[in-house]
Amino acid sequence: MTTRRSFLVLSGAVLAGCRSPEDPATPVPDVVLAGTPGGVVRLAGDATRSLGASSVLSRDGAVAYAVEGESLVRIDAATGAPLQKRSIGGGWVPRVVAESGHACVLTRTTAADPPAGRTSTPVLVAGAGGEKTFDLPGCVEPDALTSDDRGLFVLDWLPAGRPDHYRVRLLSLSDGTVTSLLTRDKRPIPEGAEEQMRGRGRQAVYSRDRQTLYTLYTHQPEHQHTRDLLGGTRSQVHAFVHVLHLNEQWAYCLDLPAPFGEGPAEGHALAVDGRRIAVLDTASGSIAYASTESLEIEKVARTKAGGGPAALGFGRGGRLFAADGATVHVLEDGGMPDTWQLPGAARGLCLSPDGSRLYAGGAREVVWLDAASGALRGRAQVAGPIAVLSVR
Repeated sequence: MTTRRSFLVLSGAVLAGCRSPEDPATPVPDVVLAGTPGGVVRLAGDATRSLGASSVLSRDGAVAYAVEGESLVRIDAATGAPLQKRSIGGGWVPRVVAESGHACVLTRTTAADPPAGRTSTPVLVAGAGGEKTFDLPGCVEPDALTSDDRGLFVLDWLPAGRPDHYRVRLLSLSDGTVTSLLTRDKRPIPEGAEEQMRGRGRQAVYSRDRQTLYTLYTHQPEHQHTRDLLGGTRSQVHAFVHVLHLNEQWAYCLDLPAPFGEGPAEGHALAVDGRRIAVLDTASGSIAYASTESLEIEKVARTKAGGGPAALGFGRGGRLFAADGATVHVLEDGGMPDTWQLPGAARGLCLSPDGSRLYAGGAREVVWLDAASGALRGRAQVAGPIAVLSVR
């Protein structure tokens, strides 16, 4: 599972799939899309290859975009086959893919957190209707396209010359205007009441219908929600889930109870299914569950606290896979928890389309377990750390 601010250095090298000498050569039974220091790669069968020197994957793993020289290439991620190629000129870096798969947002700079200060930001949007270029004032980073591909949510970093916090705003792709978002009850946010995001967006996940983007934030010094600014109150939370509706264009912050956010950021992870939001904190062994409808915390479950890097994923039948380093806690509604072991600390967890295999990234490999028993079924080595983004 990718983070919202995942920064992959895409080298474009073609990586040879291999196995360690003591393991039998086990072909990867599904198509696995993963991020490595060498770029986004596709693993299938015995083959592992890069999708491009400069590439970005849609959050559902269906479509990728890569820059080849002065051309932008749209790629079917499941097959690796090019779908479309268009000339855009040189110097552009793909950053965001529309969930429709028919648009890509590019900038002149690679992702960084925080970005380098600048007074203006060129943005190129390549979509079904052609290309549009915007020269936005300030230090702006693309975040997500609206569900109809007519708007772009951006992170407006402040102060522009030495950015250390940002606000989420909306760029209209029809006229280039940039405006604030709406509150959850769909009212415009008054001037001066926009949230100033401080700290890190740890991880972002789309809802199943891809209409809502949930982003986990940890360690927010001096951060105040819009509702606090409007009501004259102050928030003392250390972590929350920022809920952004891509169609209705409103935002809301779901506060997480203590001790979420007090431990290391890498010990936190987020997962969303059709009706539930889950957040893991490995430092305290806590899992918070919230409703996607009410956006309220329903319960906090406990597991053994290990304090390792976190990864989280929903399975079928109400199961939840919670990775704390190399340990995976398997929790079921109304059932006894189980514990499985991985060869190394998990870098993302994803189920196969049929739900029978659980994939995890690692330091130099992708491994997959039997999703019913936890038995190790195979492993494929790749040079460098690898994070599983999607399985098809």
